[in-house]
Amino acid sequence: MEMASSPRSVEEIFKDYSARRTAVVRALTQDVDEFYGLCDPDKDNLCLYGHANESWEVTLPAEEVPPELPEPALGINFARDGMNRRDWLSLVAVHSDSWLLSVAFYLGARLNRNERKRLFSLINDLPTVFEVVTERKPIKDNKPTADSGSKSRGSAKRSSDGQVKSNPKFAADEGYEEEEDEHSETLCGSCGGNYNADEFWIGCDICERWYHGKCVKITPAKAESIKQYKCPSCSIRRSRP
Repeated sequence: MEMASSPRSVEEIFKDYSARRTAVVRALTQDVDEFYGLCDPDKDNLCLYGHANESWEVTLPAEEVPPELPEPALGINFARDGMNRRDWLSLVAVHSDSWLLSVAFYLGARLNRNERKRLFSLINDLPTVFEVVTERKPIKDNKPTADSGSKSRGSAKRSSDGQVKSNPKFAADEGYEEEEDEHSETLCGSCGGNYNADEFWIGCDICERWYHGKCVKITPAKAESIKQYKCPSCSIRRSRP
């Protein structure tokens, strides 16, 4: 087990999360028969660990109290033979997602508010272990990096903390299920028009309203150079004495 003896950056924590997630996903997909066999209900309480070197392990929990890192779900082997195999794997996947998040935010205890937000945004760009195991979303070949964040094809802008802010509806990545009607009620703060995936949108960092780029005279190229966008209304309010 590893312990963060010194402060860690968002990039380091996300790299650690990604490696552990890769290991757990492998255990529950590619190596599933081996994993299933190791989870013998007649053995003591067993846990599924994903390690920072992308290896996985089914073993007893740490003996230290308190442990150096948050521990994964205990006794995953006991329910194996009492459930449908697919349902059991899905249950392990859900607990594994919870464990991966707990480790990431344990390591990020010293992060500030914006850093925590950026860390979660990076994590949220990846399908959960549950989504992969239940085939709700396929595994993405191209992992997001700590510098890329999430970026839609329709529009994107960077906020003051360096995080990429996307348009209300993410353009579906190749191989992903398109989330239809997720933002069908998003209206332009200027003209009141409905969201259209074919149009460029930009979000105000102050009031968090969304606007057609054409309504506020912002092009995609111009948006890339804006660190913090203020819509016309917020710009007027901020300029008043």
